[in-house]
Amino acid sequence: MRGDLRLALPAAAAWVTALVIVGLPDSVPWAAAGLWMGAALVLVVMLLLRRRDEPRPEGLDVPEGRPAGVAVAIVAVTLAAAALVCTSVAAQNPRRHPAELPVAGDSMMGSAVLRVTGLSEAAPAPFGSARSRVQVPAELATFTTGNVETVARSPVLVFTEVDDPESLRIGAVLAARGTLTAVESGGSREFLLFGRGEAEVVAAPGWWLDWADQVRRSFRASVESLPGDGRELLTGLAIGDDRQVSDELTEAMTNTGLTHLTAVSGANCAVVVGTVVLVGGALGASRRVRLVCGLATLVLFVVLVTPEPSVLRAATMATIVLVVTLLGRPAAGLPPLFLSVVVLLTVDPWLSRSAGFALSVLATAGLLLLTRPLAALAGRLMPRWLALAVAVPVAAQLACQPVLFLLSPQLTPYTVPANLLAEPAAAAVSVLGLGVCLLGVLAPGLASAAAWLPWVPSAWIGAVARFFAGLPFAVVPFADSLLAASVALAVLGAVVFCIAAARRHRSATRAVAGGCAAVVVVSVGLATGGVIARDGAIPPGWMIAACDIGQGDAVVLRSAGSVALVDVGPEPEPLEECLADLGIERIDLLVLTHYDRDHVGGVDAVIGRVSTAVVGPPDGAADDRLLDRLDEGGAHLVDGVGGLHGELGALGWSVLWPQPHTRLRGNDASVTVLFTGPLTALFLGDLGESAQNALVATGSLGRVDVVKVSHHGSADQSDRLYTRVSARLGLISVGTDNGYGHPTDRLLSLLARTGTQAFRTDTLGLITVSVPPAAPDASAADPPALSVWSEHRPP
Repeated sequence: MRGDLRLALPAAAAWVTALVIVGLPDSVPWAAAGLWMGAALVLVVMLLLRRRDEPRPEGLDVPEGRPAGVAVAIVAVTLAAAALVCTSVAAQNPRRHPAELPVAGDSMMGSAVLRVTGLSEAAPAPFGSARSRVQVPAELATFTTGNVETVARSPVLVFTEVDDPESLRIGAVLAARGTLTAVESGGSREFLLFGRGEAEVVAAPGWWLDWADQVRRSFRASVESLPGDGRELLTGLAIGDDRQVSDELTEAMTNTGLTHLTAVSGANCAVVVGTVVLVGGALGASRRVRLVCGLATLVLFVVLVTPEPSVLRAATMATIVLVVTLLGRPAAGLPPLFLSVVVLLTVDPWLSRSAGFALSVLATAGLLLLTRPLAALAGRLMPRWLALAVAVPVAAQLACQPVLFLLSPQLTPYTVPANLLAEPAAAAVSVLGLGVCLLGVLAPGLASAAAWLPWVPSAWIGAVARFFAGLPFAVVPFADSLLAASVALAVLGAVVFCIAAARRHRSATRAVAGGCAAVVVVSVGLATGGVIARDGAIPPGWMIAACDIGQGDAVVLRSAGSVALVDVGPEPEPLEECLADLGIERIDLLVLTHYDRDHVGGVDAVIGRVSTAVVGPPDGAADDRLLDRLDEGGAHLVDGVGGLHGELGALGWSVLWPQPHTRLRGNDASVTVLFTGPLTALFLGDLGESAQNALVATGSLGRVDVVKVSHHGSADQSDRLYTRVSARLGLISVGTDNGYGHPTDRLLSLLARTGTQAFRTDTLGLITVSVPPAAPDASAADPPALSVWSEHRPP
């Protein structure tokens, strides 16, 4: 163990140094010089210690210097590793972020030449555009503004329009004009390029990259006709293209700890290389031939699946193992892992801030350090083969959990059984998927038939994810990610201590193990209790629920088992979570007031779940495409214009605005809906003051119980309208620290003057409004009693 860990300190030093120094570009030269000087000084000390260890004449008292010499050598290597990282940053910074280009927060217009470095994905298209808009990772080669051309090697994310997204192959050279915006230092990208007009492909990829694109295309064609989750996961697991995985399946994979199986990971590299070496051995090839074939296969595989951080880590580690083995030296365990960390962070120090890289390294370290001890412990309770199978996901999960909590403060209790069932299938998909890739090039017709073989284990993985994600308490959220990560780190440390001290310090091991178990039980109990308390606290008889989805609108109405949803917020994930908390599966009536992203961006959360959609007037091709998606999902689309009406359980609803044949678009064309029945509620969308006054002039407004305040509480409001409706409650759907100053003091003062009590999602979270049963002596003319519940206490 001591020998295995000698490179741990250099790897950790390289990582910490890279993590800090990439965010402090001005300090890099000084840090590099200081570290190299420190390494040289320690090297001198080490040489002096070695001289002290040389044989001396008999009779002299020679001190033992070897242990000190080893320790000093480790310190020297540690400083050298940190210095290498700093030197790499210093060497790359001038090209990665040239001084002539904008700094963080600034922008510059110009023309760019870029080389595509990753797979393109669909991006929201600008209004009125008939072309596809994509986002694609690339490397900026030159940027020209005016007569000044700047040469660079900057990672950039490009948003541009193209006629054919398939032309954006990895390695292709693009020419685009647009706005170059710098992002904060230290990230995986230096700039964002927002293209104006269409990008032009000026050079095709070289043959050494283009072959991989041809294989990927052939594979996608081979599996195109396969059904369901199996097809979606298959392209990710086999060739690293996870663009086909739906948001719903991604969420299920995340909630069951199977996210690493949505695309190629480090484990796939090991499976592929191991298979090649084993097949070579079965064919009688010499060890040297097998290892060379393994290296060649590894290179081709990385090019095929694209060099994601986890793949790079596994490929580098595998290369070290194969090369050292080829030289006739033993190579196993932790040293190749630690050395691969130092090598990769020297080549690309910005990997230090990659969550994928961190999880890959931690998972591998957990497997190498913890699997055998955990299997030995579990072997006391179960058969040895089962103990080893259980120990593998437990070891990886223990090592990764602190980082997972930092990324998302939630516990996924079914991760271990889900991985236990899914991991063997992932290995089968990797091997069989590559076979389909080869057939796709040689015999496309045969490949389509053979694609069913990897589809079976791929579909099994999807079924496992959906099964466990549908169980109670599939996700247990924590309120504080830093606290959760600290507890996970303490538990990991306790486990390592118990394993290391189990034989020599049994009493201490029992005490630490007992304390660790108590911490886990209490933490999970508190988190689970919080979920139960929150779900149980939502009043069962609510009629209106304003979801806390950030800066946007998403309000649910429910009556007699029927459900309406007014707008869907900016992103699908918060809306999905809110609907799940409220127990909403199906939406009878969807109202999309207008097409700003903060009102329609979350539409993916409801596609396929809507019966009828009342929609505002579209304004361009992007709006039409969104409506087409709703239509394809089974929704019946109806134009939301004045006079349209219907029923929702015991509630009636009617559209008050806009007028038929209106030429208005955007905010002032917001579909305004009035719900009447046990209570009256008015939903104003984002109507501005002039449109609100025009609505008042129609004479269709009277007093209401609840008003959904327009435009998140902006100042663009009509005193006449709010005075006319004199609502008792005003719901303001608004995001925390939204940057717009919403809700404004003017709006809040206006509500106060009209006797409307404001309830805000930014301070209260989820808000529900219920109508308790009327008192026996209540008059029919009395307004209904209203009961308001909120997720958080008022500040």
